[in-house]
Amino acid sequence: MSEVTTYDLIVLGGGPGGYVAAIRAAQLGRKVAVVEREALGGVCLNWGCIPTKSLLRNAELASILTGEAKEFGFSFDNLKLDYAAAQKRSRQVSERLVRGIGFLFRKNNVTLVQGTGRLIGPKQIRVEPSGQTLETSHIIIATGARPRALPGMVVDGQKIITSRQALELTSVPQRLVIVGAGAIGMEFAYIFRAYGAAVTVIEMLPHVLPLEDEETAAEVAKAFKKQGIVTLVNTRTEAVEPTATGVNVRVKEQASGQEQTISADVVLVAIGVAPNSDGIGLEAAGVQTDKRGFIPVNEFMQTNVPGIYAIGDVTGKLLLAHVASAQGIVAAEHLAGHETRPLRDVDYTFMPRCTYCKPQVASLGYTEAQAKEKGYAIKVGKFPFIASGKALGLNEKDGFVKIIADARYGEILGAHLVGPEVTELLPELALAHTWELTTEEIARTVHAHPTLSEALMEAAHAVGGQAIHI
Repeated sequence: MSEVTTYDLIVLGGGPGGYVAAIRAAQLGRKVAVVEREALGGVCLNWGCIPTKSLLRNAELASILTGEAKEFGFSFDNLKLDYAAAQKRSRQVSERLVRGIGFLFRKNNVTLVQGTGRLIGPKQIRVEPSGQTLETSHIIIATGARPRALPGMVVDGQKIITSRQALELTSVPQRLVIVGAGAIGMEFAYIFRAYGAAVTVIEMLPHVLPLEDEETAAEVAKAFKKQGIVTLVNTRTEAVEPTATGVNVRVKEQASGQEQTISADVVLVAIGVAPNSDGIGLEAAGVQTDKRGFIPVNEFMQTNVPGIYAIGDVTGKLLLAHVASAQGIVAAEHLAGHETRPLRDVDYTFMPRCTYCKPQVASLGYTEAQAKEKGYAIKVGKFPFIASGKALGLNEKDGFVKIIADARYGEILGAHLVGPEVTELLPELALAHTWELTTEEIARTVHAHPTLSEALMEAAHAVGGQAIHI
């Protein structure tokens, strides 16, 4: 019989939700263990957010050198783009951050248990292949999610791949089809196009980035067209068929019913994820899931079983790394009896949402249509980056800042940004919403000149019809 080790908290999964929850609980004096079957940091640090941002930086430089060099006064006789070097750098960035989490675990006395964990009851977890049994008064399930494939499609990791295999590529396919125009699909489209691939993006819904404001999405689609990326929207992928030399993708335009076949070397499937809730012993512990396999939680991340919490993608709330981390802090503080700030459903609407293609996209809150559906009387302020001195100096003229405000109180109901470094601009508006600042207060806050952040001030002025520079 294996020895039983007891902890105050066991976290199942060491991704951005799990490791943050573990550290916060340890800070509050709890004895904590994290069970992780692969590397700390989960998909985000190893095969998602972090390595893609490294590749996106390389792609940005590549696009400048190959497309904008003359405007900046540069010329090259034998410019070589080495994608293998870019991929290697992305792995080094990830590995450094993973080592950093290991350091944080040692600093906070968090125990890492390497292996695959499975609940064998509401207070116990068995770890394989060691067979070790861990006992605890609290469990946080942070097992994340995995990429989904289309029905009947077999992901072979060679011709038909997911985002994980895309990050393992050391060369660029000549012809790439991406199924799904969400954040993942659009980011990879930009990366591979910058390195010379012929890229086609297929989206079943009416516009790219279907969860974003329609006007924002249209701006990205226009920029992608300039970059030579083909986007087929309102188009269903009917079949993906490997051939001797690549893959044939059969698609149907939904309005007309017209079909076409697109030949590619590689197909990247980016249509969403499925929760990692099967095979982890939820039945043995009595934890309920919904029909899609996600684990329902309340505002404190509690499941239906006392003492068991769930955070991150496995909850299906909003599948973003920073959301998982925020949930992890709430769960850790609640189980430790510490004062916390619960996350109610409306809070997820106002979580920051970012897409890091070029131009970047950042948003929070409601679109104009959604705000009206909620019954708000609204005012909208908008400022284009073509009127920003800093943006022009960067040669980043595309995009705008749009702020949707409550007409009566002036508080922010939504913000939709597209353009240069807007993912770095969004936190100001997130902070303003959290603390109920009005657009007038944002407008009257002096922003340094020349900066991209002036666009926020100008858009806030525009809500009241008082924009200065447009």
